[in-house]
Amino acid sequence: MKKRLLGALLCAAMVGTMLAGCGGSSDKAADTSASGVSASGASTSAPAADKNFKVYLITMDQMDQYWVNVDAGAKKAAAELGNVDYKWSAPDVKDDAKQIECINNAVADKADAILLAANGPDAVTAALKEAQAAGVKIVYVDSAAKFDGEATFATDNTAAGKTAGEQMKKALEAAGKTSGKIGIINVNAATASCVARETGFRSAFEGSNFEILATQYGEGDAAKSKDIAANYITSGVVGIFGANEGSTVGAGNAIQEAGGEVIGVGFDKSDTILSLIKDGFLLATMAQNPDVMGEKGVKAAVDALQGKSLGGAVTDTGVSVITKADVK
Repeated sequence: MKKRLLGALLCAAMVGTMLAGCGGSSDKAADTSASGVSASGASTSAPAADKNFKVYLITMDQMDQYWVNVDAGAKKAAAELGNVDYKWSAPDVKDDAKQIECINNAVADKADAILLAANGPDAVTAALKEAQAAGVKIVYVDSAAKFDGEATFATDNTAAGKTAGEQMKKALEAAGKTSGKIGIINVNAATASCVARETGFRSAFEGSNFEILATQYGEGDAAKSKDIAANYITSGVVGIFGANEGSTVGAGNAIQEAGGEVIGVGFDKSDTILSLIKDGFLLATMAQNPDVMGEKGVKAAVDALQGKSLGGAVTDTGVSVITKADVK
């Protein structure tokens, strides 16, 4: 009897240690089981009607204000639905191994559903297969992995990237520049959403006399991105594109230090980015709707858990261009 009791205590301690390894913030969740049929056909048992669903949001990192807004939307949906125990979990920085740990921890904590913004489309697939085998529903927000989910809520990143390129091209031509070098600061070569933005951005300059330089990667870190931007500026670029919040902040800060001659266009909306636009060191940013992703993601997860087939549908949550005229 004592041995069995000791074993149970050790098991509980191990799960607690696992959960402590991946940061995040939210209310303590209650133990539940998933229901219905997943997009890939895996079936699970129906939960008791009086139990809440345990839903995890797992983002790429905790560095950007963007993810705070996804969390806010998810919390709003959880409060409205009233049957969701919700938790946000994420690595401190963009790291595949750390994100996999977050997924594994959510499964160990008996999550019913995971809202995931995949850091890389391939790296987490094995962990997602294990999660699905445990009956966990997968819903994607912002960036999907190469693994079938119930639904995806994200920006049409290629189209938004092209809009960013068109904004820069228009501004350069208005300044009398019809040629010159342009730098791109991206997160990494694996994050599908940011790669799509770069593809769209490059397409806006097809057939022009502008030269798009080889992409440099700053891992979404504003300080690293600033150093990259400074090197671009030293090389004589006329424009810099930042593919996410950290990349954009770094580009704007470097342009500010260099005197503001280079045109910067970026992605995402944060207080720092808006300030850089207001002060004229960034021309524009492509503002996504992360709160909508979080809100719709939680509601879709609950629909799936209640047996509704979502068919893996992809929903464009929209983007808007913010310029100096839009910042008060």
